Amino acid sequence: MNIPFLSLKDVNGRYMEEIQRAAAGALDSGWYLQGKENAGFEEAYGSYIGSGHCVGVANGLDALTLILRAYLELGALRPGDEVIVPANTYIATILAVSENGLKPVLVEPDIRTYQIDEKKLEAAVSARTKAVMIVHLYGKCAYTETIGRICRERGLLLIEDNAQAHGCMYRGRRTGSLGNAAGHSFYPGKNLGALGDAGAVTTDDALLADTVRSIANYGSWKKYIFQYKGRNSRMDEIQAAVLSVKLKYLEEDNDRRIHIAGIYMDKITHPDIILPPAGEGKDYVCHIFPVRTKERDALQAYLQECGIQTMIHYPVPPHRQMAYAEWQEMEFPVSEEIHATELSLPMGPAMRDEEAEYVADVLNRWKNG
Repeated sequence: MNIPFLSLKDVNGRYMEEIQRAAAGALDSGWYLQGKENAGFEEAYGSYIGSGHCVGVANGLDALTLILRAYLELGALRPGDEVIVPANTYIATILAVSENGLKPVLVEPDIRTYQIDEKKLEAAVSARTKAVMIVHLYGKCAYTETIGRICRERGLLLIEDNAQAHGCMYRGRRTGSLGNAAGHSFYPGKNLGALGDAGAVTTDDALLADTVRSIANYGSWKKYIFQYKGRNSRMDEIQAAVLSVKLKYLEEDNDRRIHIAGIYMDKITHPDIILPPAGEGKDYVCHIFPVRTKERDALQAYLQECGIQTMIHYPVPPHRQMAYAEWQEMEFPVSEEIHATELSLPMGPAMRDEEAEYVADVLNRWKNG
């Protein structure tokens, strides 16, 4: 049996006819940017998340970058201010901070949850700290009451990187609506994936949303009138049409992901494999199913020989990347342990039960014949 990590053809093939009709409608309209498809998706996705405003942008990195840039323009942030971020995140989270002339402050995760450690977060707050950017990594909710309290008491902006957690819940509310603003990625492999790059910003702050929209449109709030030195970051109409179709199936797809994760949790019994923390309800929508072992590379090679494709999220932590050479001497042992031992098993809404059971069976036989 050959099992891909994620077959996007299979994921999208389940509703391809509906996607094709929606894309054809956008093409036939003759209006390809900032039209009714964008407006319709923004309204639907904002309502789904539970935020008063949604702004479609070109990708998830732009979403985070534009949030911070808008706060700079509005005076809520100043160049050089510190923004706390998890040390084990994907580099896009950190790029958004440094691109805006702000200082990323890396905080270790909790080894049990892989989410930012709330105790270490509080210790990292300084007089220069003005924001905290939490990341719902792997599709698991990173928000806690303690994090919310710290931000309220210290007057810190709380920004969510919701790129991996579309549909994730926290006590009846969706991630992406828990802080002051959130950035979302619709990269094709996400739980809600476009057929190319796309992203969005959600917030209840009307002024922030208007500012993000203006900066993303060359800094223009009115045609040929430019308030900011902006950029071009807009979701095209075809992607908006595709996402509107797929949004209707997101809950069903997340349920399927959770079901597949349940098979893994029940069936994987190998003593050398550390499973992720179990989800409660939909606080984990299983974008990634990460396991850990000290012999990660050997396990990956073994699974590949058995026809099972896996991925590593992520092989090199941000502070060891050449892009941030100034951090090369810093040590984040918890993050380094996660990055050295993590392996992501196949996961997706088109995956069959028997495929997940096969993965578990093969994994349990590792080193045991």
